[in-house]
Amino acid sequence: MAERPVPVPVERLGFAMPPVFATAAQTRAHRKARLAEGLRLLGRLGYEDGVAGQVSVRDPEFEDCYWVNPFGRAFGALTPEDLLLVDGEGRVLRGERRVNQLAFAVHAAVHRERPQVVAVVRTQGPYGRALACLGELLAPLTEEACAFYEDHALLDEFAGAEDPARIGRALGPYKALVLRNRGLLTVGDSVEAALWWFLAAERAAQVQLIARAAGKPVPIDHRSAVATRARFGSDLAAWVSYQPLREAPGGVASTS
Repeated sequence: MAERPVPVPVERLGFAMPPVFATAAQTRAHRKARLAEGLRLLGRLGYEDGVAGQVSVRDPEFEDCYWVNPFGRAFGALTPEDLLLVDGEGRVLRGERRVNQLAFAVHAAVHRERPQVVAVVRTQGPYGRALACLGELLAPLTEEACAFYEDHALLDEFAGAEDPARIGRALGPYKALVLRNRGLLTVGDSVEAALWWFLAAERAAQVQLIARAAGKPVPIDHRSAVATRARFGSDLAAWVSYQPLREAPGGVASTS
C-alpha cells in the first residue's frame, strides 16, 4: 500500500501577488499593458457603447498625468502604444488621437480627490445603469455583493459630465459610486482592482434586479456583511480575483 502523501508546506505553495518594480519606467510600462488588456476585456464582454466609456491610470512619475484610451477607438483593438498621456487639464501630452474631454474631466476630478487611487473605470453596463435609474445602492444580497457593503456611494441626482467636481466629491473614500441615471464608477490601487470592482458591481446589480423581479430579496445581516467585506473587499482581493479573467484561454493577457 502506498504511503499517504504528506501536506506540502505552505511556504512552498505558489501564490501570485501584485508585482513591484524598481523604476517608474517599468511601472509605467506595466500599467499601460494592464490598461490596454483591461480595455480589450471590457470590449469583449460588451461593456462599450459607441464612444462612451473610459479607463484611466495614473502615471507613476508625473502623478497629475494619466494614461487613457483614445476617443473613438474600439476597446477591443487597443494596445499600449495607442494610449494617450493626458494632464489634469485634459491636454494630450503623448499620443496621436483626441481624448474624450467630457469623460476625462470626471476621471481627472476623481484622481484629484483621491491621490492614492491609481485607476478609475467609468463605462457602460446594462445592470449598473438600470440600478442607477432606480437610484439604489447595491444591497448585501450575496457574498460577492458584500464587498461593496458600506463601501460605495450614491449620487442621488443626475450629474452631467459638465459638473465633474461634484462626481469626484460624491465618491468620497469609497471604491464605487452609483451615478443616478448614468451607471457605475469604480476605483482601485491598480488597474486590475478597479476593473474587478466594476465587473463585480455590475454582476451584483444584475443579481439584485433579478432577485427583486422574482420576489422579496433577503439581505445578509449587518455583522455578517461587514465580516465578509473584510475578507473580500480589499484591493488586493480584487487584484487576485481579476487574474483568472486575463489568464483564461482566449483571454487578453499579453505575451510580453
